[in-house]
Amino acid sequence: MARVALVTGGTRGIGSAIAKALQQSGYKVASNYGGHDETAQHFRDETGIPVFKFDVSDAEACEAGIRAVEAELGPIDILVNNAGITRDAMFHKMTFDQWSAVIRTNLDSMFTCTRPVIEGMRERGFGRIILISSVNGQKGQMGQANYSAAKAGVIGFAKALAQENANKGVTVNVIAPGYIATEMVKAVPEEVLKSKILPLIPVGRLGEVEEIARGVVFLASDEAGFVTGSTLTINGGQYMA
Repeated sequence: MARVALVTGGTRGIGSAIAKALQQSGYKVASNYGGHDETAQHFRDETGIPVFKFDVSDAEACEAGIRAVEAELGPIDILVNNAGITRDAMFHKMTFDQWSAVIRTNLDSMFTCTRPVIEGMRERGFGRIILISSVNGQKGQMGQANYSAAKAGVIGFAKALAQENANKGVTVNVIAPGYIATEMVKAVPEEVLKSKILPLIPVGRLGEVEEIARGVVFLASDEAGFVTGSTLTINGGQYMA
């Protein structure tokens, strides 16, 4: 029987590519989303992957949403915590709402989405938890104190959770993407991209969403059973951890 995978933030950008790659690898996939209903419905129609709308920063909403996924597809074997937002500002001008929104969505979601599935994974003796961090969680980034803090927290969370669950067949790993050719990055003015961003990347180009997805497919596989507590950096050499 095909294993079940849930991808949060899984109808756009990197999340969409991850969901499609898992589906192509034979998994039964569900994609979560928090907004952009029209985009989510288009994704569902295009791929046949069922979509589930719930706020990953809300513990009760996650509990209900994940139970809905399991009622339709079965117990979740692979969880990809990908959902994230930005609210950039220099810290001396950042509001608490900007700080809190990013921490709730990008870091609290590690708890709210993982807690409802972890006991089942332990009982069944198999689980793959894959967390999407960022190069900016590794090196920091001006104007992103909130985002960098949250994404660094993701790495610490993974290291602790990996130790707690390694002897139960549950692995916990992180992928830290660099600059990827998503809608958000491609919206940056071309001159800024060429003069400020690409020179930082030794391979000389943006990453592709499919390159992140291939990393997820590996970490979700049986073959990755000896990999846990690790951070896979996919950033074209921009930052070597």
